[in-house]
Amino acid sequence: MDKVLISRRFAKAVGTYLDKADVQRYVASRMAELTGRYIPSDIQERVLEIGCGTGMFTRMYLQQAAPEEMWLNDLCPEVEPYLADVLGEKVHFMAKDAETLAFPEGQDLIVSCSAVQWFEDLPRFFSGCRKLLYEGGYLAFSTFGPHNTEEVATLTAAGLSYPSLEELKEILAARYEVVYAHEEQLRLSFSSPLEVLKHLKETGVTGTVAQPWTRGRLQEFCRNYTKQFSDERGKVYLTFHPIYMICRK
Repeated sequence: MDKVLISRRFAKAVGTYLDKADVQRYVASRMAELTGRYIPSDIQERVLEIGCGTGMFTRMYLQQAAPEEMWLNDLCPEVEPYLADVLGEKVHFMAKDAETLAFPEGQDLIVSCSAVQWFEDLPRFFSGCRKLLYEGGYLAFSTFGPHNTEEVATLTAAGLSYPSLEELKEILAARYEVVYAHEEQLRLSFSSPLEVLKHLKETGVTGTVAQPWTRGRLQEFCRNYTKQFSDERGKVYLTFHPIYMICRK
C-alpha cells in the first residue's frame, strides 16, 4: 500500500470531496445514527476519530454527542483548514498514519468512517485500538466489502483487497464483543464511464492506482465498461458495499 500516493490523491480531492462524496455522506449519516443507538452517551467522554477527512462524519457526530475531549486524525495534513469550525479547546487534530497507533490512551470510543479499508494490517490495528480503550469502551467503524467498486476493479485489475463481513467478524470476535454488524450494497448511476472515473477522482478513491491513463487504455476501458455495466436506461453503474461494525471491549 503506497500511503504517500493515497495521501496525495486525497489531498487533491479535498476541495471537491464534500460536494461529490454522496455515498460517503450516506455512510457517515448511518454511522452517526448507529453510534447514537448502540453506544451509551455516558461512554463517549473521550473520543478518537480515525480518518476524519474534511469532517463529514465529525459534524454529524458532534450534533448528537458532547465529548469532553475529542481527537481527530487523518493521514492528510491538508484537511486541517476544513476542520476549523469544529477544532477548539476540546477538539484537536493530529495528522499521522493511524496504523502507528500513536494516540492518547484511555479512550471511551474510537470511531472511524470509511477509512480503515486503506489499512495494511487490520488485525494489528484492531488490537492496538483495544489497548487504547478503557474497559467497556467501544470501537465503531464503517468500511467497504468485496463488491465495492467491483466494476472498475474488474476492468483495471486494480483496487483494494476488501475483507468480507464474516472475515471482519472473525477478526474482531477474538478481541471484542461484536455488538452490531451489517452490510449493504448501493448502486450509483452515471451518464458514462468517464463520469465514473471523474467521481472516483473527486472523492480520492483512486488512491491505489498509480498507472496513468493513455488514450488507448481509456477508450478500451470506456468501451468495456459500457458493454458490461449498463442498466436498462442506458446509464452505467458503480457498486458500493458499505459495512458497519460496533464492538465493545
